[in-house]
Amino acid sequence: MHPSPWRLRLLGLGVMLGQPLFGWIWIIGYPQAYESIWMRGLMSALAGVLVLPFINRQLSATRTQVLFSIIVWLEFPFFFSWMYLCNSGNTIWLASVCAMILIYYHLTDWRIATFGVLTGGLVSWIVFNWLTHPGAEFAATAHATNAVVIAFSWGCAFLLGLSSADLRREHLSSTLATMGIMAHELRTPLSAAALLGDAIQIEIRRQPDNPRAPQIEKLALKLHALVRNMNHQIDTQIANAKLRELPRHTERVSATRLVNEAVANYPYVASRQRNCVQVVIHDEFAFRSSSNQFSQVLDNLIKNAFHSLMAADSRFPIGALRIEVSASRLIGKILVQDEGMGIAPELLQQIFKPFFSSNRGTGHGLGLAFCQQVVQSAGGSIHVKSEFAVGASFTIELPVSS
Repeated sequence: MHPSPWRLRLLGLGVMLGQPLFGWIWIIGYPQAYESIWMRGLMSALAGVLVLPFINRQLSATRTQVLFSIIVWLEFPFFFSWMYLCNSGNTIWLASVCAMILIYYHLTDWRIATFGVLTGGLVSWIVFNWLTHPGAEFAATAHATNAVVIAFSWGCAFLLGLSSADLRREHLSSTLATMGIMAHELRTPLSAAALLGDAIQIEIRRQPDNPRAPQIEKLALKLHALVRNMNHQIDTQIANAKLRELPRHTERVSATRLVNEAVANYPYVASRQRNCVQVVIHDEFAFRSSSNQFSQVLDNLIKNAFHSLMAADSRFPIGALRIEVSASRLIGKILVQDEGMGIAPELLQQIFKPFFSSNRGTGHGLGLAFCQQVVQSAGGSIHVKSEFAVGASFTIELPVSS
């Protein structure tokens, strides 16, 4: 739930050392009806995988997440349910199972934990009955009373998991609201800067013979360009901050016009950026959505492409950023492709999640999440293909409107 390399290492180290320790306790200190030093050793070795550098170096990688989920499932719901059954549901293992459920819900998402507890208990029960472990028999009353206690523990863990999910949603909403407020507040000093630029230009016109007039005029124009650029960025951030409040629009939007206007109105830092953008219209199509929202989508994609090109130390040749519009009878496509640094394969499954950014130095991780929400609200989908140090290609597919 709160991944970091050190948390993963500590979890792996704790379980790796804890398995043989409790095996020794239940064999020597307080002997149980069933204890297996071989199973303890296997579980300890599995936990040791979490300590290895190759798994905790890239926590966002799909491989790491899948491997973590499998190991934790084996270590907790499966292993504890198996030991509980083999020890006839005695007091020690009843308490252990209840503690395991609470810990498991804390370690992972409540949906994964619910599925894991159900499947872990079911699989261990099937294996237990298949092997018919000797000496593990339940009294009828033990079945009922233990089920009540386990159900109470499970219910508490489930409710705590739901409440923590609600807290995360509230945190997301408050963070987005704060971003929106800060973006709005930046309008005031920018308005003052725009007025200052106007005043400089007016003063220069009053002194046409001033030898420094051309240089001062250029400074005023640069100031106005900076204000326009900042206002454009503020508009983008305000749009991103409305990630959870996107209304559904049914405006008929022309894809060709949308792309051409987005490219023309983008606040380029230098002329070489504008010159490298190549727009190719194969087929015109229209779709139902909001032209303002989709303009922000293209702005986000173009901005990310320029960041990638700059990271690759690109010379911005013509076509380094290519936008294509094409359509079939039912599906229209907008392709945004760059020749920048690309995206590492292990990050591709994460980039559309809120607050996840491959550009951790400057990115806040909302731009692509906003893009996905807008595209999906129009009944479409957005996909990415990328190779690291080669470039990235984002494809937006939309239902064609008549």
